[in-house]
Amino acid sequence: MGEQPASSPFLAACRRQPVPRTPVWFMRQAGRYMPEYRAARAQQSILEICHRPKLVAQISLQPIERLGVDAAIVFADILLPFEPLGLGLSYAAEGGPKIWRPIRRAADVEKLAPVDPAIDLGYVLEGVRQTRLALDERFPGTPLIGFAGSPFTLASYAIEGGTSRTFTATKQFMYTHPEAWHDLMQSLATLAGRFLTLQARAGADALQLFDSWVGCLGPDDYREFVLPYSRHAITEASTAGVPVIHFGTGTASLLEAMAEAGGDVIGVDWRIPLDQAWARVGDRAIQGNLDPAVLLAPKEEIVRRVREVLRRAGGRPGHIFNLGHGIMPGTPVENVKLVVDLVRGAA
Repeated sequence: MGEQPASSPFLAACRRQPVPRTPVWFMRQAGRYMPEYRAARAQQSILEICHRPKLVAQISLQPIERLGVDAAIVFADILLPFEPLGLGLSYAAEGGPKIWRPIRRAADVEKLAPVDPAIDLGYVLEGVRQTRLALDERFPGTPLIGFAGSPFTLASYAIEGGTSRTFTATKQFMYTHPEAWHDLMQSLATLAGRFLTLQARAGADALQLFDSWVGCLGPDDYREFVLPYSRHAITEASTAGVPVIHFGTGTASLLEAMAEAGGDVIGVDWRIPLDQAWARVGDRAIQGNLDPAVLLAPKEEIVRRVREVLRRAGGRPGHIFNLGHGIMPGTPVENVKLVVDLVRGAA
């Protein structure tokens, strides 16, 4: 019998309670670097996998089996709401997502279909339920994390039509059509908050809001165009009574504002030392912040970098070890396992 979720190191750290050891999990811990996942992916697309709850549960448990991490995260994609919104979504065999009907004009916001996540994203919620049942049967006490894309990151994907390095289209729309921008963000904030709440009710023990692209903004734009909507989504999600992790990348200039937007835990990337980030977010737990590229380095460098993150955390209650973003394709599984063992004191 394993630890019950209520007393797990991961959930205790989310609440800044003392733990016997630092908990560890990884964003994209179920993904292309794992042979088990590649075998499933060879038979169907990412979207097809996401629509199959039993397969979602199998894939979500793979890192627990292989790595021994302290939490599972449901296998899904932040852009799944784009299907019921009517934006169109597909993934190439190699490469990022393509949005087939991107938002280009203010009038496009008005054309978005209404979405009820309880119905339109019900297959994701069933994936959460199936994963929770599988964890209870095979790995009792292992917490499950549900997640959603933040309003800003979702809006950016919808406007850019896919990935971007400059976010020119997003910023141009934001500055040129501020009323439509705020309408879009309000709709996405309501959707994200409701979706997260439903995942908690389906069995998720914690929730993470992914703001993967928000680092393209400066502090003033963040406060005007993003903060109210991230706060709305997090406030709604918090009503579920489980910890909420607020994560972003490239956010060294935004940390105080992100903390103001909310979250029991602030997730940070590798572009700022962990102790400096923690001092700036204040009385919150913190998650991070090893550079994912370090997992491609020699063992000696991995050991040094992991110990440096732990040194900066200083053993204070409230640190959850993670990467500053997701595990990269091509990362050796043994290197990921090494990090787990180092954090747990077994290496």
